[in-house]
Amino acid sequence: MAEPRIQVPPNCELTLGMTCIDKTTPGSTTWRMRADERFANPAGIVQGGFLSAMADSAMGSAVITWARGQGRRVVAANVEMKTSFMGAAKVGSTLDCTAHIVQGGSRVAFAEAEVVDGDGRIVARASSTYLLTDRT
Repeated sequence: MAEPRIQVPPNCELTLGMTCIDKTTPGSTTWRMRADERFANPAGIVQGGFLSAMADSAMGSAVITWARGQGRRVVAANVEMKTSFMGAAKVGSTLDCTAHIVQGGSRVAFAEAEVVDGDGRIVARASSTYLLTDRT
């Protein structure tokens, strides 16, 4: 049976308008998106779920680059995630999310991410554990 094709970029990243701006170092990626008004909560700031989705995409891609750096092809499934919100992500601002692998093994990888606004203020931090499955 043929391996299913993976859409790159995935719909989540297309919907959020995320762009990978750096993936040169295995185990680390940086992403950027504009805080669009479509993602605002009633208070006029970006709803936390969108920040979490940004962090998840950045951490997941960091896992993939880390595995590739080891000569592995894997599918990474997020098995748990925690996001702490540190400040308001204002509509119209540019958000950067940098993720890196803290520790990785044959079956799991632990990642962290930080989202900053255009003024360099931290608006969210996240951590996650990913289950790794080798791709054939």
